[in-house]
Amino acid sequence: MISITTQNNKKVYFASDQHLGAPTPEKSFPREQKFVQWLNEVKKDAEAIFLLGDLFDFWFEYKTVVPKGFVRVLGKLAEIKDSGIPIYFFVGNHDLWMSDYFEKELNIPVYHKPQEFLINGKLFLIGHGDGLGPHDKGYKRMKKVFTFKPFQWMFRWLHPDLGIKLGQYMSVKNKLISGDDDAKFLGEDNEWLVQYCKRKLETKDYHYFVFGHRHLPLEIQLKENSYYINTGDWIKYYTYGVFEKDSLALKEYHI
Repeated sequence: MISITTQNNKKVYFASDQHLGAPTPEKSFPREQKFVQWLNEVKKDAEAIFLLGDLFDFWFEYKTVVPKGFVRVLGKLAEIKDSGIPIYFFVGNHDLWMSDYFEKELNIPVYHKPQEFLINGKLFLIGHGDGLGPHDKGYKRMKKVFTFKPFQWMFRWLHPDLGIKLGQYMSVKNKLISGDDDAKFLGEDNEWLVQYCKRKLETKDYHYFVFGHRHLPLEIQLKENSYYINTGDWIKYYTYGVFEKDSLALKEYHI
């Protein structure tokens, strides 16, 4: 478990679901610029930054090729990491094919499953949130196929121009990612990430569960001193989490 202690009133930031590249690179570009501006601002007082998945709407790493574009956000992440600020990246369902590019090029660790962190003495469980808890059975089956090594091996044999174009097309066909307002709060009893968190609390006490994936900024108290936080998205809400001293809150980014 990684332990983080904030120094000199610094903060820990959480953001997810930027979906850069969707629905087209041209339409995504203003959102990329806005996210880079946010990174530029938070680096001034960041103790650490957590990116909780779906930074890209589609990502696939060939041995010598990665998707074209995203130079500004990748350059900013490299700059922040080189300045000594830790960045932790969790893959989402749209960039689950991420391999070692971030680790080798940017020195940013990449996680494929939720991880525990101790921040200022508070126990966190952090991840993207896809495929957790009850329900979402269709996606769970799809994820098993997409993470099946022989399937990835076969996809890698597609020429990058074809493979990346196909992957981008499949990602954008999802109505939620295209910007349609399909994400709605289902109520605590039907929110499967809430149910997942409650089940985890049956065996271990966590102060905070922090996830993305739902595209909804949510702050839900699970029990005394335990909270579920969803960081929303950078398509509609432009929300992020900030942990300062001993509490975590959601904020909306305005230029």
